[in-house]
Parts: sequence; C-alpha cells; structure tokens
Amino acid sequence: MKRVGLLGGAFNPPHEGHLKLAHLALEHLNLDELRIVPTALSPHKPDPGTGVEPRLKLLALALEGFDPRCRVDAIEVERGGTSYTVDTLETLTAREPGIAWILIMGSDQLPGLPSWRRPERIFELASAAVALRPGAPFLVPGIPGLRTAPAWSGKPGELVALPGTELDLASSELRGRLHNAPQEDPGGLPPQVLGTIRAENLYR
Repeated sequence: MKRVGLLGGAFNPPHEGHLKLAHLALEHLNLDELRIVPTALSPHKPDPGTGVEPRLKLLALALEGFDPRCRVDAIEVERGGTSYTVDTLETLTAREPGIAWILIMGSDQLPGLPSWRRPERIFELASAAVALRPGAPFLVPGIPGLRTAPAWSGKPGELVALPGTELDLASSELRGRLHNAPQEDPGGLPPQVLGTIRAENLYR
C-alpha cells in the first residue's frame, strides 16, 4: 500500500522549520510521497492578506532541490473557501483509493485537534505523526478512534511521535520581522524564498 504524508498549513511564508518537519517525516515514516498542502483560508488563523499566488510561488521555491518525493498539492486552494482537513481527506480517499494517509504536524497543534471539524472522521481516514515543538508537550487529545502507536503501521487512527525539529520558527513572527526590518535577514528562510520576498516587496 502506498504511504503518503500530508503536511498542511498556510506556509505564509514557508520556512526552514517546515522543511525540517518534511525531512523528518520522510526519514522516519517510510513514506512513498509527501504532499505539502497549503490552505486556501485557515479556520484556525486570521488571514494576513498575502494572497494565495505568492504563497504558492514561495512554496515552489522552498522545495527547489528538496527531496523528489515531496511536492505541493493545491487541492485546498483549488477548492477555495475555508480549508478543513476532513474535507480534504474525504476528497483524496475518494479520488485515490487504496492509499494510506498520515498527517504531519507539530505538537503545538495537538490540544486543538478536538475542535477541528469532525475529528473522529479524520482519524477514520488517516493517522497523524507529531514532532515535538519547544513548550508544547506530546499530549494525546481525547478523540474517538485515535490511539498512540510506537510506529505507523499504515492503518488509520494511529498517533506516532517524530523527533523535534529543534527549530522554534513561526511564520507570523517572520512576517513581523520582515515588515519591521525589511533589509535585515529575519533568519529561518531559505535563501531563494528570502530573495523573492525582497524582490517582490512581500510582507511590507
């Protein structure tokens, strides 16, 4: 069975923490493919107004020279509106039957999982791999059908741990630095991403 990871988020902008998380997933989960899934509009974060096209361009640049198993999947952008993980998984499982899906996330997302739309359905369709982030312990949320496992078997409903990225980066903080000091390197951005942000005056 093909094993596919899904790393979702706004990626506004994409940074080294995202790439490190993708690398850890590929290294530890025996994935055949990893898809980066940018949201159209996140239900959990305010829209900073950057627009979809700049984010897609920066993501493509961030993945230049990265692992060939990793690619951008614009399924949520193409659907438009608020992006819900359960909708994406239901579309993917109908469109591509027979694939084992696993969500890739940081431990800071765990406490909020029960508030996601239809979380029990999410874990009927997929598992989750969680990398530790500073100040965010690995806490198992109370969601029916979700259980911890030492390694991902390929079955849905499993919650497995990944090593930490050791990078405490947040896109919102990087946007603030880019806005407040546009000539300074905010740190944590791939060079090709930073170069394009400056050339196109993004996040000013």
